[in-house]
Amino acid sequence: MSDHLIVRSIGPAAAIQDLGRPGFMSVGLTRGGASDPTALHEGAALLRQAPSSAVLEMAGMGGVFEASTKIRIALTGAVMDASIDGVSVQWNASHSVSAGSILKIGAMRQGNFGYLHVGGGFNTPSYLGTRGCHLSAGLGRLIQAGDQLPIGEDKGKDAGCHLVPEQRLDGGKIRFVRSMQSNKFDDATMTRFTKTKFRRDPRGNRQGIRMDFVGESFQSGGQLNIVSEVTIAGDIQITGDGTPFVLMHECQTTGGYPRIGTILPCDLNKVAQAPVGSLLRFELLTLEEGSAVQARANAVLSGLRKSVKPLVRDVSSIQDLLSYQLISGAISATDAPLD
Repeated sequence: MSDHLIVRSIGPAAAIQDLGRPGFMSVGLTRGGASDPTALHEGAALLRQAPSSAVLEMAGMGGVFEASTKIRIALTGAVMDASIDGVSVQWNASHSVSAGSILKIGAMRQGNFGYLHVGGGFNTPSYLGTRGCHLSAGLGRLIQAGDQLPIGEDKGKDAGCHLVPEQRLDGGKIRFVRSMQSNKFDDATMTRFTKTKFRRDPRGNRQGIRMDFVGESFQSGGQLNIVSEVTIAGDIQITGDGTPFVLMHECQTTGGYPRIGTILPCDLNKVAQAPVGSLLRFELLTLEEGSAVQARANAVLSGLRKSVKPLVRDVSSIQDLLSYQLISGAISATDAPLD
């Protein structure tokens, strides 16, 4: 049997994800993919592999896993307690897991979606060209206790690295640009929208998240006369009662509610990871400003490997100490340094 990760126990909403499957909007299937794509890029940088590698997305709770052979892992996204054979390990870092070792990932401490990456990626079945689960479309399923997740060939060797992640786990400023129905909202309504303090409502999932607020509802002219048309993740729909809903990665492909704007992809992570009750403020950018912000964010993702640093560990807690290269840079106590 190929290398695999045995699932001993698992939270209620864990699934294999990747960067999604583009190209199917015309037949009614949105891209889907990980709720926090930045976390996939971070894990890929830590393991020196492609960000398209399939990962395990865990919502709210992690699980207990056993490695069938020695593997490399990385942990990114929402911060969760984690340990290998009872020894706590750092989040936003890569680690080596020996054959038979037990990896435990607990509940969320900050954020909503945590990610377990393995060197080589998970080699689970492919649906329409990618491995990511898209539950609303019936592609894939949630991970269950007893599953054995196959792992692809790992061409890397390094572990014991970390990076400082982008801050995106507690809400904050969400930048957006005008959308197809933005002109149906007058200037006063748009200004009030950008000045309103919204909070993440408990009602939300991978299809959409409701924004809670205090004050007058957000109505547009001709609200009931919108013809259904294409929608994408990041669209901010204003429902019939004047409440904003942010469409997420498994949203529908068409909708009849007016959209006041569309969130930049680089900020949609913040909405996905915002805990219930956290504060969000929307900032309107011009299309040119939004394009420049997104381009800078894309450049940061492309350069993540340069930000990866060695993980400083207490040698007394490294169970696989002998697998590390310990003599590089050693010097003689008696010979001259250049001899």
